[in-house]
This record gives sequence, C-alpha cells and structure tokens, in this order.
Amino acid sequence: MKIELEPIGVVHSPFTEPVGVPVDPVYAADVNGTVVVFPDYQAGLKDLDGFSHLILLFHCHRANKFSLKVFPFMDSVPRGVFATRAPSRPNSIGLSIVRLLSRSENILTIQEVDILDGTPLLDIKPYIEDFDVRRNTRKGWLENKVGRLHKTRDDSRFVQGDKKAQENGRAENEGKIG
Repeated sequence: MKIELEPIGVVHSPFTEPVGVPVDPVYAADVNGTVVVFPDYQAGLKDLDGFSHLILLFHCHRANKFSLKVFPFMDSVPRGVFATRAPSRPNSIGLSIVRLLSRSENILTIQEVDILDGTPLLDIKPYIEDFDVRRNTRKGWLENKVGRLHKTRDDSRFVQGDKKAQENGRAENEGKIG
C-alpha cells in the first residue's frame, strides 16, 4: 500500500532555521505565525473561527532520514524513535497544538508556534479539551525531565545535512560538552 499526501497549505513563522526553535508549542507562548491554506481548501475553514486552539499536522520537510533510535533532546540515552517526538521519523509527520488568534479568508494567524517557516501543512483539526486532554498519564523516560523543557531549543541535530549539529547533540547528550 502506498500513501501519498498533498499539502493543504504552508506554515510561516519567525524560525527560518531549526536552531533555536522551541521543542514544544507550550514553550513558544509569545511566538506568532501564520498558516496560509491553499485556495482549493479554503472552504474547509468554515466554522473554524469559534475554536481557541488548533491541532496542526505537518511534514517535517527538513528532517534527517529517519533512524529507529535517536538521541532526543534532554537525554543521554538513545531512545526508540516512537518513544520520542523527534522529527526524524519514518513518515516525518509533526504535530503542534497552536492558539488561533484570527482568520481572514484563507490565512490563519496563530500563536505558540514551534514550527519552521515554510513547513508544508498536511491537516488542521480543532483542539477540544474535553476530547483531547487525558488525566493521570505517564511520561515514560521523560518523567523527571519535563521541567527542563522550557529551556530546551532545537540545535538542528535532526536536520538534513547538519552533521556537526548531530555530532554536537550526540556529544552533549553523552555529557561530553555543555
């Protein structure tokens, strides 16, 4: 079975390079951006204005070829890619929950953006707290690390062709630098 996805739009943000991008939207509270939905899909935006937050699914177009084990941010142990949020995945699909500030025709103004400028958008879904929030969850290997997330930024270790950042990230995770 072959699956082909076509972008429905593009995300614009102040982040033109991966370095410095917050690794989670909750730590990008003051970062604004826009989503430009292609005209063929504009009619699908009807009634979206009433939602405060959106789930954006996008293609991590600058991610490295995937590996089944990665050195994630905030850890010194290689982890299975499916136990991380690393962008270097078999299908390179990213997910962010962003705040919807406004809509003007096919342009959405958003906040809490942790997405690279020019990222192809695959889908938009409304975030609904009653459906999407789960209580009493476990955090796996991140249990004692989530408190450090607010300080963590992308160092481009998952970017195509950035071998130096990949090696620096690996060394930092192993405690050799930083």
